[in-house]
Amino acid sequence: MTYAPADADFAATLSTLLPPGVLCSPEPRYQEEPRGRYRGQVGILAKPGCVSEVALLLRTANAARVPVVPYGGGTGLVGGQVKPEGTPPLVISLERMNRIQAVYPQENVLVAEAGAILADVQQAALDQRRLFPLSLASEGTAQIGGNLATNAGGVNVLRYGNARDLCLGLEAVLPSGEIWNGLTRLRKDNTGYDLRNLLIGSEGSLGVITAAALKMAPLPACQGVAVIVVPSPEAAIALLALARDQLGEGVSAFELLHRQGLEFLSEHLPQLRQPFERAPEWSVLVDVGLAQGGDPVAALTTMFERAAEAGLAQDGVIAQSEAQAQSLWAVREFIPEANRLVGSVSSHDISVPISEIPAFIARGAEVIAGLGQGDMRINCFGHLGDGNLHYNVFPAKGRSRSDYQELREPVKQAVHELVHSMGGSFSAEHGVGRMKVADLQRFGDPVKLAGMGVIKQALDPNGIMNPGAVLPLQN
Repeated sequence: MTYAPADADFAATLSTLLPPGVLCSPEPRYQEEPRGRYRGQVGILAKPGCVSEVALLLRTANAARVPVVPYGGGTGLVGGQVKPEGTPPLVISLERMNRIQAVYPQENVLVAEAGAILADVQQAALDQRRLFPLSLASEGTAQIGGNLATNAGGVNVLRYGNARDLCLGLEAVLPSGEIWNGLTRLRKDNTGYDLRNLLIGSEGSLGVITAAALKMAPLPACQGVAVIVVPSPEAAIALLALARDQLGEGVSAFELLHRQGLEFLSEHLPQLRQPFERAPEWSVLVDVGLAQGGDPVAALTTMFERAAEAGLAQDGVIAQSEAQAQSLWAVREFIPEANRLVGSVSSHDISVPISEIPAFIARGAEVIAGLGQGDMRINCFGHLGDGNLHYNVFPAKGRSRSDYQELREPVKQAVHELVHSMGGSFSAEHGVGRMKVADLQRFGDPVKLAGMGVIKQALDPNGIMNPGAVLPLQN
């Protein structure tokens, strides 16, 4: 595919069509992504203030065959928000389109523009005594449009689902510049193909999401948090089943923690208080939200007692206050930061069927040990309740990831091969971006890939939308 650059001549054309303030000088942050794997280009940076300006930008770029990279909060971890090679793109940032347009408490619906920060969406729901349950470590920066474009997950998927499950309708601009007015608040609308679910998870490769109608949920009347030491991953899975049998949909999150992650916290964030003096090999964090009249401390206590009787729990801490609950959650939430400070050889966002998790963990350790140096450390943690693990491989203590540079690709491929062989996914919640395009081509079902190519060609025949993300560059 041949592209024209987003250069001074193209900027001059846009400036005659757009109001002042839309075209901006590129800042370094629009060329960066959190893991530092890619350094992007910005030919022109545009910050539209309304959907009609987004439409004009795409219509003009499509006519000139200028590549376009939609940009949200920049928190994506697979390089989907930067274009490191080829023709300099038009980068469209939605940050000025950040309004909460309407809240309908009786409908449990909130309508927000795509540039709204996730934490602001959560607060707008909370102001109406409602919950918007999508919760991520990056929620203070991530934008709702980007969350939908990547079908973000987070800690509450077990109870509330992914971003896809929290969206009723979208407003979006297609590559042609046409505006799709699909901002419905309906929960039942069985009228043909679902363009909403096509755009969600497409990572900006099919269009630009500009607004969304989002599902809220009733605010739990009372919440409880516990960290429970378990003898093994098998026991953790059995405990999950016990918890759901006892509490049903009251279980909001069920997170698996490994000793290695807790040791990283002790090494690099020693000020963070941990629940146990000595880090256990395996533990789980359980979060429950109950209806009025419920007693989460009593419920968690009963669950722990039953688990201990069954040999599934060895020790535990149940939060007795909101401050203690936040302290327990902080341990889980700061593990990614501790990982970053250590510096991984290779990080993996994977999922396998829940019952296969113990076998995956055991086989994964064998695979990593057999890759050469044999001293790499593994931090396996994450959302046990939905089968999504963050399986990250680190250098030995006292060494750096640069010592293992030649092993980064072999480690990634070995982990992804193992995941695929066990019926899992090499990308559970982070998306494909640019980092995993080759993996998608390698592990993806051929019929699915062919269908994706047909859809891409039909909606974006000039290939201007986020070229090189999700699918290989078109020839």
